[in-house]
Amino acid sequence: MPVKIRLQRHGKKGKPFYWIVAADARSKRDGRYLEKLGTYNPNTNPATINLQLDNTVTWLEKGAQPTDTARTLLSYKGVMIKHHLNGGVRKGAFTQEEADQKFAAWLEEKEAKIQAKRDGLTKSDSEARAKRLANEKAVSDKRFTDAAAAEAEAAAEEAVAENEVTEDNTEAATPSEEVTTDTPKEEAVEVKAEDATPEDATPEEATASEETKE
Repeated sequence: MPVKIRLQRHGKKGKPFYWIVAADARSKRDGRYLEKLGTYNPNTNPATINLQLDNTVTWLEKGAQPTDTARTLLSYKGVMIKHHLNGGVRKGAFTQEEADQKFAAWLEEKEAKIQAKRDGLTKSDSEARAKRLANEKAVSDKRFTDAAAAEAEAAAEEAVAENEVTEDNTEAATPSEEVTTDTPKEEAVEVKAEDATPEDATPEEATASEETKE
């Protein structure tokens, strides 16, 4: 019976979650399987892969063939190199102890790379967060400055309007004072007119008037 190591999809729409299974090559992709070997979650960064290393190697040694995607995941977790080292032990190229040491060194190097990637992502997230906070602060400061400028401009316009009203009131009061000043002049003219001798008076009336004044 040909066996495939492949992914079986689970999860919900837009957020897939996969099981890594050993299944009959003739069965449907999401149908029955022989053994569940692990899980793969691509929704995290980096992706989360949980795998039963020894069981997966055993299936490979029995002749199971992984799909291209499954092979990538198995290689990422060290299954393929473990399978290769076990073949070297069977051929007598090196002992089991040497194979274990080589595999441990590979795991240590791989873990260092993964940790470096995690640290880089954490640093990038921190820098992005700091930049976002700086942008938000700049926008807030600009909004505050614009509000203060608008308030100052409104106060200046209000002061100008008050000055214009005061000047209009002063100009309206000036003509009435001029009319009051002209009143004594009219009275003086009337008084002089009373004292003056009429031009059409006869000589006798004028003489009588002069005698009366004397």
